[in-house]
Amino acid sequence: MAQGAAGLKRVAEGDRDRIAYWLLKSEPGTWSWQDQVKAGSTFWDGVRNPQASNNLKAMRKGDRAFFYHSGDERRIVGIVEVVKEFYPDPHDESGRFGMVDVKAVAPLKMPVTLEQIKADPALGHLALVRQSRLSVVPVDEAAWKHICTMGGVKP
Repeated sequence: MAQGAAGLKRVAEGDRDRIAYWLLKSEPGTWSWQDQVKAGSTFWDGVRNPQASNNLKAMRKGDRAFFYHSGDERRIVGIVEVVKEFYPDPHDESGRFGMVDVKAVAPLKMPVTLEQIKADPALGHLALVRQSRLSVVPVDEAAWKHICTMGGVKP
C-alpha cells in the first residue's frame, strides 16, 4: 500500500477497492450545498493553503467528501464525489495551486454540526477539530461511517 497525503492509506494504483474520505468547507454565501446540487458536477477551486492543496492533490476519482457549511452554520450538510482529479486552477497566476471536480451525491438527512463532532470522543482526532482553519481535510473510514450514521445516511 502507498501512503496518500496526511497519512491516509491508499491501495496501489489501479486497485480501486478502497476509497479515501475527505471534508470540503465552503461559506454558504459563496457556494452552498444548494448551489452544488443545482450545478451537479463542478470544480472545487480557490484553495490556497499549501496543506489543503496537498489534500486536494491526494484525492482520487471516486473518493467521497463531506460538504461542510463553514461560517455561522458550521455543519456537514451533504456528500460529494470526486469526479476529476487535481488539475491546474486557471485563476492561479502563480501556477502552484489546482482544483478537483466534484458532484453532489446526497444530502445528510440530519446535518451534523461542529458542536456535535467536538462533543463526540470518537471524532476528537479529526483535522476538522484539530486544524479548524484548513478547508480540505482527510476523514478516516471509521469517522466517515460514524458521521454518516449521525447524519441519517448509509455510509
